[in-house]
Amino acid sequence: MKIALGVTGGIAAYKAAEIIRLLQDKDRGIRVQVIMTRAAQEFVRPLTFAALSGEKVITGMFASGAEREPNLDSANLDSAIEHIAVAQSIDALLVAPATADVLAHFAQGIASDFLTTLYLATAAPVVVAPAMNVNMWNHPATQANLQVLRQRGVKIVEPGAGYLACGMTGQGRLAENETIVAAVMEALGASQDLNSEIVLITAGPTREKIDPVRYLTNRSSGRMGYALAEAALRRGARVLLISGPTSLTSPGAAEITRVESTEEMRDAVLKLLPQATIVIKTAAVSDYRPKNAAGQKIKRKGPMTLELEATPDILKELSLQKGSQIVVGFAAETENVLENARQKLVSKNLDAIVVNDVSREGVGFDSDRNAVTIISRDEVVEVPETTKWEVAQRVLDQVFRLRQHRKSPVKA
Repeated sequence: MKIALGVTGGIAAYKAAEIIRLLQDKDRGIRVQVIMTRAAQEFVRPLTFAALSGEKVITGMFASGAEREPNLDSANLDSAIEHIAVAQSIDALLVAPATADVLAHFAQGIASDFLTTLYLATAAPVVVAPAMNVNMWNHPATQANLQVLRQRGVKIVEPGAGYLACGMTGQGRLAENETIVAAVMEALGASQDLNSEIVLITAGPTREKIDPVRYLTNRSSGRMGYALAEAALRRGARVLLISGPTSLTSPGAAEITRVESTEEMRDAVLKLLPQATIVIKTAAVSDYRPKNAAGQKIKRKGPMTLELEATPDILKELSLQKGSQIVVGFAAETENVLENARQKLVSKNLDAIVVNDVSREGVGFDSDRNAVTIISRDEVVEVPETTKWEVAQRVLDQVFRLRQHRKSPVKA
């Protein structure tokens, strides 16, 4: 993961050095690229952050001085569009400390330097940690700008109260570094709320052999299951990933079991089930397989009839054997979407089911995007079209709520 850290002008700018160290802790493994405003460079030299981060520190929109070429060539052109490249490469933007000035620029959409331009250009989560004089913090203009940013989804890490560098006492001092880093990790979907859980996830399609060179399968890419595996890992879970055939690279820390047929997936699920506290079945398993697979390649001789038989119903078998585990199923439907999903929720004894309408173009199969409805026994949550990563986070949010509800003592 990569974080852009914006450092603005204020006495608290020196604290950004410790924030870099915390983010780059070996347990997090986050790359940090620092962007400094002109005012920030009056408090801390860029070389300090370059040495700590091991990355180039960006100090302006364009190359300057010795960095410039005699003519406007590719080097200068690269620097002119660098904010776009950074915007597309980061997983989150953190600004700490954030002055009243930069908050105003963000709220009003004014792109006057690299940092404010980066804010407008990135779709990544944004976290700001303000630090300023108490009267500046309390001013109606600052509070109005903060409200605008909150409405746009920016995470505000509010300053603490105490003795300020200006000699006044009140709210305005930069929040504790650990609090800021925790907010960033939460924005990354790494809040560690699943750190005591073992999550068993199935992903991808299965293949049912017709003959040595042919098989029955479906359009599942495995992206949804792999996104869930990565998201669960970032939230602190141990992840057991059972994957059908896919070209995706598995999340590095996941314990992966690769299978091909529905029967193999069933065996793997039942073997690992006793370890799991949460089970999420995203795999699109084949419902049918050839009754008799040919031992040799079938030669083309005209029309052919395949006799099919049902494959094992893994989800139903799993639900009958589950103990205290939370079990979540997925359903891909093309008609009567919610009705069919609710029937599956009950008939297979699930705690929740995630359903999507795969007849819609551009979402579901063969896509990085999805739109789903998460149904539990007492709640229906709509997740409008978004990335599969964001869908994964919303699913895990619901799983966490289910787990907390189950752990809560029953009131008399």
